[in-house]
Amino acid sequence: MVQMDSTKSGFVGSEVELRCIFINSNPPVKISQVTWQKVLNSTKHNVAIANPALGVFKQAAVRHRTPSLEDTTIVFSNLQLSDEAAYICEYTTFPAGNRENMVNLTVYARPMTRMSLTSPTIVARAQKRKTTVATCVSANGKPPSLIRWDTRLKGEATFQETRNQNGTVTVRSNYMVIPSRETHKQKLTCIVSYRGDQIKDSVVLNVQYEPEVKIEGFDGNWYLNRPNVQLTCRANANPLLNGSLPSNVEIKNNTLFFKGPVSYDLAGTYVCDATNGIGTRTGIVESTSQVNRICGVVLGSCQFLVLLGLAAILLFVFLRRRQRTFKGDYSTKKHVFGNGYSKNLQYPDDSDDEKKSAQIGVTGSVRDFDTDGEDLKRPYFTVDEGESRDYDGRTLSFQYDPEPELADDMISQTDGSVISKKEWYV
Repeated sequence: MVQMDSTKSGFVGSEVELRCIFINSNPPVKISQVTWQKVLNSTKHNVAIANPALGVFKQAAVRHRTPSLEDTTIVFSNLQLSDEAAYICEYTTFPAGNRENMVNLTVYARPMTRMSLTSPTIVARAQKRKTTVATCVSANGKPPSLIRWDTRLKGEATFQETRNQNGTVTVRSNYMVIPSRETHKQKLTCIVSYRGDQIKDSVVLNVQYEPEVKIEGFDGNWYLNRPNVQLTCRANANPLLNGSLPSNVEIKNNTLFFKGPVSYDLAGTYVCDATNGIGTRTGIVESTSQVNRICGVVLGSCQFLVLLGLAAILLFVFLRRRQRTFKGDYSTKKHVFGNGYSKNLQYPDDSDDEKKSAQIGVTGSVRDFDTDGEDLKRPYFTVDEGESRDYDGRTLSFQYDPEPELADDMISQTDGSVISKKEWYV
């Protein structure tokens, strides 16, 4: 009998043995010849022949492991795809006749796997249509590979198999998504399964998208004279923005710094344009109505405060002037009367307009006067030292001591009287 493996397999380029062992009988039979045949499309083709007279295996494609007709195992040192077939090992004996067995040789081809982006940069279009962003290929494999995708992106995969002339199969899979800012920097992993092994390859999407603009900094409370307000333009874009902002303010990291307090000039509409190679987006913040409204309220308050201040000033001036000429509140005032005497008048506190005399003290004597008294009707005035005038045909000489020096706590009044500083500042 002939012993052989029913199946054998190997990868292209590897070494494979096809075992063929002859088990002789007892008494043994004579081996006349051993023939290896390759069966293609039901047709046998001789691969190698071993004959005692001719030697062992003249075929260069195979070699004999041991120089013995009982063991005619052949070896494929560099397996090729074309070597795949069914092989028959046939023994010719005498007088038992022919004995044979067969082995099926399968040749595998390990695929070449590669994954690539459809383009280094993928543009997010306004049409929002699906675009092939990555391709995974398992080329020249035998048997065909199985491809699947691992990603968090929501997309769609397509698959295609192509059979090559040498019997291998190329599998291609495309992954399609709608490019957007959300798909930027997302990871795509292609997993190729081949005969129990897994081959992984990954790419990261580079999606270019138009800017998304947001203005920060306006909190709805830009009150009048509020210091150091600012607006910041936040623009999310790929590629990065390349532009300029207004030059009349201080700019730092896309932030507009308004120097000084808020004024009416800041009321208006602020627009931030962000542009890249894909498109332009605009952010707008409206501060006109808010500032005007706030400023209007503040202006109304300011007008009220201005009127109140003016009233206070007028009242102060009025009281100041009244205080300079007022005679009714002072406890003691000194006057020089027309008779040449200096009199001390005591006034009650119950009236500002009507002044009622109580007692008048005269140097050297004390006299009583009423409001209709003769002395009170005489005019009082201020005279120069040594001056004399005619009065009812009489010449009156006014002689009195020079005006005494005022004490530190006294203040002279325009009507000739003096009061204390304490009374002056009341």
